[in-house]
Amino acid sequence: MTHMDKKDILYIAVRAALEAGKRILDIYEDPSSDFGIERKADNSPLTVADKASHAVIQSFLSLTPYPVLSEEGRLTDYAERKGWTTLWVVDPLDGTKEFIKKNGEFTVNIALVEKGVPVAGVIYVPVKKDLFFALEGWGAYKLPGICGAPEGGSVDVLAKEACRLPLQKANREAFVVVASRSHLTPETEQYIRGLERQHPRVQTASSGSSLKICLVAEGSADVYPRFAPTMEWDTAAGHAIARAAGKEMRNALTGEPLVYNKEDLLNPWFIVE
Repeated sequence: MTHMDKKDILYIAVRAALEAGKRILDIYEDPSSDFGIERKADNSPLTVADKASHAVIQSFLSLTPYPVLSEEGRLTDYAERKGWTTLWVVDPLDGTKEFIKKNGEFTVNIALVEKGVPVAGVIYVPVKKDLFFALEGWGAYKLPGICGAPEGGSVDVLAKEACRLPLQKANREAFVVVASRSHLTPETEQYIRGLERQHPRVQTASSGSSLKICLVAEGSADVYPRFAPTMEWDTAAGHAIARAAGKEMRNALTGEPLVYNKEDLLNPWFIVE
């Protein structure tokens, strides 16, 4: 597949994320909507917005030759999907709890994975209208204030209006670690204490969903340790963006980069830096 084809495929994913974001916002901003909240088997919430977003993304990605592994799709048996050398890994609405709480920190995540490696990624933040998009070997970009992308456009055109990641750093004094203020695990606290021994000033920043990975990719934060469970669709798009911005997401125990389309879709603990 030529590089040009990859960009066309990335543009389809960008359009999918923007359209899905629109659908999510329609539901989010509808005063009569109760979000149709259901509970999944693991008791995590599922809303009509998750399902609507999944349907939009599925319709766009069906224009590409690759199968889709989505949090809200039917889970294909590993016996079949282990043969998928290239696939989409999608979370149609990452941060459903944030969505229900109405704090705006939820995202649409779409990643293209080749042989276990995330090579292209799109993250869209519908409330802020921030778009992150990236392709291995081409770069990672952030485009604020975008609502839609025309059919027949291109990622090159979007990139001209966007900021290349990592952003030019202001000289900040502190070493910034991304951590959840509300869910600081003992392991994370211990990790932060280790950083405090290495750096004169350590600051924590917090954010919802996959935006934590974007903070490191854009250079607003230095490291994001995650010592709690996540699934592949939570991280694949962010991982692609981080990689294209010159960062990596590694297994906290082995130091190896995270891999995707595993038999067990649970991620190990990881560190993004």
